[in-house]
Parts: sequence; structure tokens; C-alpha cells
Amino acid sequence: MDVDEILSGLYREQGRQDPYPWYAALHAHGPVSAVPVRPEHRTVSAVAVGYDPVDRVLRDAGWRKGAPPGWQEQEVLRTFMSSMMFTDPPDHTRMRAVFTKAFTPRRLGALEPVIVRVVDRMLDRMAEAGGAEVDFVADFAYPVPALVMAEFIGLPEADLPWYRQRADWIDEYLDVAGKTPQRLTRANRAAEELRAYYRDLIAHRRRRPGEDLVSALVGAFDASEVELTEDELISNLIVLFNASFVTTVYMFSNGLPLLLAHPDTVAALPGDDALAGGCVEEVLRMQSPVHFLARVAPADTDLGGVPVRRGENVLLIIAAANRDPVRFPDPDRFDPRRDGPPSLAFGIGPHFCLGAAVSRLEGRLALPRLFARFPNLTLTGTPTYSGSLFLRGIDKLVVSTGG
Repeated sequence: MDVDEILSGLYREQGRQDPYPWYAALHAHGPVSAVPVRPEHRTVSAVAVGYDPVDRVLRDAGWRKGAPPGWQEQEVLRTFMSSMMFTDPPDHTRMRAVFTKAFTPRRLGALEPVIVRVVDRMLDRMAEAGGAEVDFVADFAYPVPALVMAEFIGLPEADLPWYRQRADWIDEYLDVAGKTPQRLTRANRAAEELRAYYRDLIAHRRRRPGEDLVSALVGAFDASEVELTEDELISNLIVLFNASFVTTVYMFSNGLPLLLAHPDTVAALPGDDALAGGCVEEVLRMQSPVHFLARVAPADTDLGGVPVRRGENVLLIIAAANRDPVRFPDPDRFDPRRDGPPSLAFGIGPHFCLGAAVSRLEGRLALPRLFARFPNLTLTGTPTYSGSLFLRGIDKLVVSTGG
């Protein structure tokens, strides 16, 4: 297949459900491929699947995010473009510095007992099924990171069902094939309602501060200790919560079938911290929640043997780079003790995900407790995938706890 056929295949249902054969086909063309000029490809001129060129672009702050056309007219895009995740230096550097200070070792350390408490609470709820079938996503993979991040940021637990719907509307729009008028309308509505929600929450924390992230940021903001507008504070809180918990949901749901296919590893997990950490890293490598990113070339350059002109977009396929056979021998084999470079699941360089440490901590603490509690956990249904080409994950996964 040529590159055009492969990219077209990724947009079809078969590619959405299992993109990895298509990524392998792209690897056969080399680490970077030129993209034929077609309307469906928009402004993308090249696609990178090799670990080294993807790593190179992500580490270089000169490769910009770029702004979508007409973003000023859409609430959801205005929210994105006033957050650190979607901006370039110097604004990105200024905003990220504020939030980096909030992710202190003390604050992260204080999350460990929170994670354990939340995980055990969800395991108790799964046990109440008495060995009957449960939806692993609804009963564990979603509530664990949602509850942890809610407590970390300062969102009341009772608000999470309302919040989830709006987060889902935004995530639907983020997909590369999700830019329909209907999804844009829902995403704009979600952004408007979430902005109003955070304005109220900030006002409440001013009156009654707590130990959460919002309280700390509001205190620093009011004391003029940070270079941040209130609009930017709200935009970053919206994006931070979405990015920090959705990727962890998919780390758990994508990882469970992978782990259950290796019963010896599952049996050894409880009590082996190093193995737990290795399993988290291998799950993130093999089943990256985020599959695609894009960057704009800062100058005429050669990327993996493909000429890219200044201002052209390059599509970076993170999930393919994490299975680059040049960097990861036998890349489709699950090996939690694998040597090699770190996966790019959370990015690398200036835009490295701030929530990566929290996500990894949740995985290291939760997986051993899950299998210690339910050593006979089994899949009883076919996983239902999101169908997204941007955030790819299992949205429904029926399991039996085994009594």
C-alpha cells in the first residue's frame, strides 16, 4: 500500500478499531513519509512514525503547535489557545512555569494515600458484584483517576457526572475526524459551561481556601505572584483536568486486556514495585492513549529524509513511534522488563505532560492492588473502543471478578 492508501485506511472503521497494522505499514515506508496533496489531508505535508524524528520534533521548541483558522470565533478553541497545552513560547513557558510550581514533590507525595483510598473504594464496589460481571471502565478505570484529580484540583465529587459529559464533548471534537458542526456546537457549549463552573469555584475558594490546587493557584494569583490572567487560569484548569484523567482512564482500560494475556506477569504483580512500574511503562508504550500530534516547521528542513518547508504541518504518530522496530526490537511483544528509550506516550520536551507523574503513580499503586484483590479477573466481553484517532481507548470492558 502507498502512504495515501494507508492514511485513508486509518480513517475508516477498520483502522479506527485496530490502527497498529496500518502503523506497521507506514514503518515499511520509512521513519517519515511525504503525504500526497489531497483535500482530506488538509495542510499536512508529512507523517512521522519513527521514534527518532518524532522525538526530535517534540524536543525542539521551534516546532510550533500552530493555531487553527477561525479559532477566535469558537469558545472551545479560545479556551485551547489560552492554555499552555495549545500555545507556543513565550506564552507556553510563562503559563507552564505557574503550574510546574504547583506540582511539587510534597503535593504529589500527599496524593499516594488519596490514590490508595480511592482504589480500595472502587475495588470494594467491584467486590459487591459477588463475582458477577462488571464494566471495568465504569467501575474502576474512569472513577479512579477522576476522583483522584478532582481531589487534587479541588472539584466536588458530586459534580463529576455533570463534568464528565462536558469533558466528553470536548474530547469528541479533538479527534482528527471530529470537526463536524454538531461536535463543534457541543464542544463550544461545554467550554462555556466549564468556564462558568470554574469562575464560581474560584470565587468559592477565595472565600474558603483549602489544600487543593485551585486554592493554591488562586492565592498566588491574588497575591500577584504569577504571570497569569484569570481567563488563562480557567483555560488551563479545564485542559489540565481533561488531559490528566482521560489518559489515565485509557491507560487502565487499554492495559487490562494486555496484562490479562500474560497471567504469569499478573500473578507476580502484587508486592513487586519494579514490575508494576515496568507494566505501566509497557502498557503506555504499546497502547498509547494519545495517538496523534501535529507540529508546524519553523524553517525549511529535512526530517527523516523528507523535505519539509517552513510553515508546513507534520503529523506525528506517537503510537507508531512507540512501536518503532528500530528502537524497540519485536515491538508488538509485551515485555515489562524491556530496556530502551522511554515511550513518548506523554510526549517529551517543552510540552511534556504535567500530569504524567500522577498517571504513572496511579498505575503503579493501582495495578498490584487490583490483581491482589481479584487474582481470577477475566474478560467476559469484547472491548468497545472509543473510535477516536486522537484519544484511543476502551470505553467499555466487561469483566468477571471471579468471586
